[in-house]
Amino acid sequence: MRSSTTETSPVKKQSDQLNLGQLGEAYAAAFLEQLGYRIVAANFTLPVGRNLRNAVVNAEIDLVAYDGPTLCFVEVKTRSSDWFAPPQVNIDRRKQRQLSRAARSYRRLFGLEEATYRFDVVTVVLPAGRPMKGIKIELLRNYFNDRRLGRTRRDRQWFYE
Repeated sequence: MRSSTTETSPVKKQSDQLNLGQLGEAYAAAFLEQLGYRIVAANFTLPVGRNLRNAVVNAEIDLVAYDGPTLCFVEVKTRSSDWFAPPQVNIDRRKQRQLSRAARSYRRLFGLEEATYRFDVVTVVLPAGRPMKGIKIELLRNYFNDRRLGRTRRDRQWFYE
């Protein structure tokens, strides 16, 4: 017997979230360009190491841009509402470490180890049903600093050898 209630399938829900995220990243890139940032990469995925099972671990940087001479690694957080909490609360210590590792690999890959850099966050709130009304975009410059994240296990191993 079929239920008369309609439920959203997990696949459709995930697809909606991906579309919301992609739309938020497009708004964030346009917003940063209006502020004078020069976008050099979007959704840049690169290997950052291996896990305990020896599988390659990839990390994604939402946007890589220059704000003048400063290299900026930008995390974009998009939500349909900020009623419960602002979008940036999901950038916890684990996410910061992941972004830090990705940024280190990016800088090493392109020979930018000596370049000044920072981590910015762009929050985008796109109210459901009204995509062009009530949009809130906020730039949080220098949201976190990777020097306070502590050493990784690999750094400690190298340090004690």
